[in-house]
Order: sequence, then C-alpha cells, then structure tokens
Amino acid sequence: MLSKVWSAATLGIDAVRIIIEVDTGGPGQPGFRLVGLPDAAVRESYARVRSALINCGFYLPPRYITVNLSPADVKKEGSGFDLPIAVGILHAAEFLRDEHVAGRVFVGELSLDGTLAPVRGTLSISAALASLDSIRELIVPAVNSNEAAAVQTMHVIGAPHLPALLAHLRGDTVIERATSRIVEEPVDGSSDLADVRGQAHAKRALEVAAAGGHNVMMIGPPGSGKTMLAKRLPSILPRLSLEESIVTTKIHSIAGVLPAGSGLLTRRPFRAPHHTISTAGLAGGGSPPRPGEVSLSHHGVLFLDELAEFRRDTLEVMRQPMEDGIVTIARAARTITFPSRFMLAAALNPCPCGFFNDGVRECMCTGPQIARYLAKISGPLLDRIDLQVEVAALRSEEITAMEPGESSALIRERVESARNIQRERFRRGSIRCNADMTPRHLRRYCELDAPSLRLLIQAIDRLGLSARAHDRVLKVSRTIADLAGCEQIESGHVAEAVQYRALDRAYFRYGAA
Repeated sequence: MLSKVWSAATLGIDAVRIIIEVDTGGPGQPGFRLVGLPDAAVRESYARVRSALINCGFYLPPRYITVNLSPADVKKEGSGFDLPIAVGILHAAEFLRDEHVAGRVFVGELSLDGTLAPVRGTLSISAALASLDSIRELIVPAVNSNEAAAVQTMHVIGAPHLPALLAHLRGDTVIERATSRIVEEPVDGSSDLADVRGQAHAKRALEVAAAGGHNVMMIGPPGSGKTMLAKRLPSILPRLSLEESIVTTKIHSIAGVLPAGSGLLTRRPFRAPHHTISTAGLAGGGSPPRPGEVSLSHHGVLFLDELAEFRRDTLEVMRQPMEDGIVTIARAARTITFPSRFMLAAALNPCPCGFFNDGVRECMCTGPQIARYLAKISGPLLDRIDLQVEVAALRSEEITAMEPGESSALIRERVESARNIQRERFRRGSIRCNADMTPRHLRRYCELDAPSLRLLIQAIDRLGLSARAHDRVLKVSRTIADLAGCEQIESGHVAEAVQYRALDRAYFRYGAA
C-alpha cells in the first residue's frame, strides 16, 4: 500500500512542506530504502523508527519499504522526520486510515521507547503552515508545543509519545490543543545603570545609542567599567514588539539555543562571544547552515569585548551584516539568508598594556606595538560604528561614592519616547529607527541650518571623515534631537554627534604614526 503523510523542513528561518511517501508493496526480500536527498541524521531514522514501533507494540510489515521525501531536490536535514516516517509506515500497513492522517502535519524525533524528543524550528514551521487552509493540525513533540503554539491561528497538538498520539489520531482519546504562554520576563534588577559609578559621558553615549539603534565603541584602560556598561545596555532598550519577538524566537529555535518548553522570547538578546570565536561562529555557517552570533543578536546587542583581540578577518565579516541587516551564507547546493539587525557594542583597551593616554599609570608600549594592536580594526569597520566614547579610569572620589546614579528605568523612558518619535516618522516605511535611515531619509529628515552645516563641514575637514562617517554623524544628530524633543537639528546636536567621532581618529592616527 502507498501512504502519503505531510511533514515540514526548515530553510533558513522559514519552512517548506515536505511529503513523506511510504510504499510497502515493493518486491523482493524485506528491507528499507530512504530517498529524497536525506542527510546522515535522516538516513539513521530507520533504526530509531523500527525500535520505537517495536517497543510500542507494533511490527514492521515483512516487505520491502521505500520512503521518499518529496520534493526530492530539497536537502532534508535533522531528526524531525522520524515521526512522519513512523506514521507513514503505520498508515501503509493499515494500522491507520486515511482520515487519521489527512490534513495533519507531523514533526518530531523518536526515542527508542517511542517518546517524542524536541526538534528545532517548530515556530518557523508553524508560521509557514498557518496560511494553508488544508492544514487542520500540526503535531509536534510536547516539549515544542508552547513554541509552535505562539502562532495562534495554527491548531497545535503536543504529543508526549507515540502511543498517545496514535490514540489521538484514532479518536480514542483527545490531546488538548496547545496554547502559548507568553510571560513578560521581569527586568533583571542586578543589571541597572544606577550601579555604574561615574562615567556620565559614557552613560550619555549609551542612551543616544539605544535611542537611535546606533553601534557604540568604548575605549579605556582596564577596570574603567566598559564591560559593566555594555552588559547594562539591554536594560535601557525598548521592549520587543510581537513581530520582533517572533523573528528573534525563530532564529534561536533554528540555532537550537531556545530553552526547552519556552514560548516567545520577550527580552532582547545579549550575546557576548569570546575573542577566539571563528568566522563561521560569528557570521554563521556549518552544514547545515546555522545562524551565527550576528543573527542570534538580531533585535538585540552583540557585545565584543577586547575588540582588538579578535582576528581581523573575523571582524571584517561583520561589515555586510552591519550595513544591510542580513547575512548571506552561500553553499554549493543553496544560499541561506539570516536576519542580523543588531546593535554592536564594542570595548577595547587603547594599547596592549591598556594604559596609553591614561594620565595616571604609565604606558609601556611603543608606537609600533600600538600600531600593530589597533591595525586589526580597519577603517571601514570604524566608519560603521556611530559612537566612540572614552571611558576614563575612575577617580578615587568616584570609586568611593555611595550615591546611586540615574536608574535604567528612567533612561529607558527617554529612549522609548525618542523611539516613538522615530516610529511615527517612519510609519509608512520599513525602517524602525534612525540608524537604519537611507540617504533619501537623510535628505528629508536631517536638513541642517547654516550654523550646523558650517560646524559639520569643519569637522569633516579637521577629522578627515569619510562619506559614510558623515552620514553617521547626521543620524546621531537626528537621534540627539529626538531625545531633546526638537523637530529641527541644531548646532548643539551636531557638536555632540561630532565629538563621538573624534576619539577613534585620535587613537588610531597615533597608532599609525
């Protein structure tokens, strides 16, 4: 008998429907053959399916079984085809009737005892199938049910094991429809900017960066608070919208880093990879292609501590994602695109010993040593960082001060107010914040009066800013004006934006000398 069962596979952060065809009428000795571009995990499914069926009281028909995964030109990856293959074999062996499998999509990995183990990408699968009227149920492992049910228009069934699912399919018992529990995670009280002593200038830079979605770099000696400041940046970012939450959760699910049993992510991601990370680990890659840190930071913060310690070729792969908001992974068989609209927060010492321009401790590095140290950060990468701020060593009175600074909650209110202005400004377009503005938006929303224009021209001539850096200054000026509630960009806003571009030129020109 020939059986057809529906399943699904992920491609990037999206999904496509797969048809599992099972034929148990083949001539010859009993055996099994799997076709349709399966990878190693899919080819091993027969051993898992066979043991699971036997341990659940079923036996494979003594015939030659052929399983085809259609369409045959799409590579099938992962262990999520175990369940539909098992259901297809039972349907072909007439343990299940046509009405038991019609209109249902099956995704799940089988343990040897018949328990359904979690798989990746069930949210992407649920979202892709929700628009199809022919789908009446999506069957996933119970552990994945909360994630898949986040798409409220999809009827999701979370099955704990194969016997319970078969009873549900036959109508003997009913597994209740899964519902997604979306709980707003409380803000971590231990990550508040009020805990950071001093550094008013750096805190202001983080506020501007959060308000406009800008990249920020902090330069200063060890112990000045750069890492502490960066870890508190998410506490002043706006809350995730529902659309942002769905896309972010998809990426984490595909990557396999979503906590088991969780639903939609409600907090912006904060990723802090070690400086020994590989290019594939940062940008994504592997077989099958998986999202890297730049994609796992989508709608959140990517923190690169000790920026100059990263390999230069690893840092250079960020240039395209920072500019376009996507990362493209090209392979011989296909090309996968992952979203990567993140805020970069970078921190580095000004020299190998860390005390160049410290003012208190003496720097022991020579000019050539500093040049080699800073040469890992290229000019094109620096141009893509909107704000560079010096985080100086704390004075003794700042270290011993006991009064807390301004809380993240208060700063976050100002940030969200500025973001609301930008949301209204760009309501008819696809961009969300000032950092994403195109040259057309700059001409429309960043028009300068005569004093502001003169100031900007002087800064370009004096600092040798590139055309890209010029655009970044305008974007930051627009954000500073939004924080002040001003419709027109004023010279004071431009002056503050320019001084966020001057620091890297001072350091890196010294290193190149």
